[in-house]
Amino acid sequence: MDWANYLFGFKGRVNRAKFWLAALIIVCWMMFLAALVILAGLGGKHASFGFNVDDIFRAFDPDSYRSLTLAGLPALLVKASGTALFVWVYVAVSIKRLHDRDRSGWWMVPFFAIPGLMSQFADRLPDESYWVMAAGAIVSVLYIWGFIELAFLRGTSYPNRYGPNPLGKIHARQRGDRGNGSRSRQGWDQQSELE
Repeated sequence: MDWANYLFGFKGRVNRAKFWLAALIIVCWMMFLAALVILAGLGGKHASFGFNVDDIFRAFDPDSYRSLTLAGLPALLVKASGTALFVWVYVAVSIKRLHDRDRSGWWMVPFFAIPGLMSQFADRLPDESYWVMAAGAIVSVLYIWGFIELAFLRGTSYPNRYGPNPLGKIHARQRGDRGNGSRSRQGWDQQSELE
C-alpha cells in the first residue's frame, strides 16, 4: 500500500476498513503528540493537552485570538500544526471514501465544514429563534448523514469515475445499466480482501 497517497492524497478510492484504519491512525498520532507535549512541559504546570476538531474552526473566530499569550505559544504551535495535519489526513481519506461511494469530494462541505462552523458560532446566534433551531436540526441531520455515508455504507462494486473498486473485485458496469441488477457478478476473492 502506498501510505503517502493513502493518508495525504486526494485521488482514488478507499473502502470502509481503510477509512476506519485512518481514523485509528489519527487517534494514535493525537495521543502520541499530546503525551509528548505534556512530558516536555510545553503546556504548563497543570495543563492538559488535547486535540479537537473545533480547533480548526477557531481559526475563523476573531475572539479566539484575544486569549493568546506568549506563555502558551509553544503548545499552541504544536496544537496548530498537529490539528492541521490531522484534519488534512481526515479530509483526504474522507474524500477518497466519498469517491468510493461515487460522490464528489465537495460533499465534505455539508458533511464537515457546515456542521463545524455552526458548532463554533452557535453561541452567538439568538436563542429563541425558530430559524436557528431549524438550522441546528438541518446541520445535525447533515452531520449524521455524512457519518453514515463515510463510515458504514458500502462503496460501488464497479469501477467508477474515481477509479477501480478498492477491494479488487471486478464487477463491470454495463453501458446503459442504471442499477437494475444486470451487473456481472464474481465470487468473493479472499486474497484481495486481505490485501
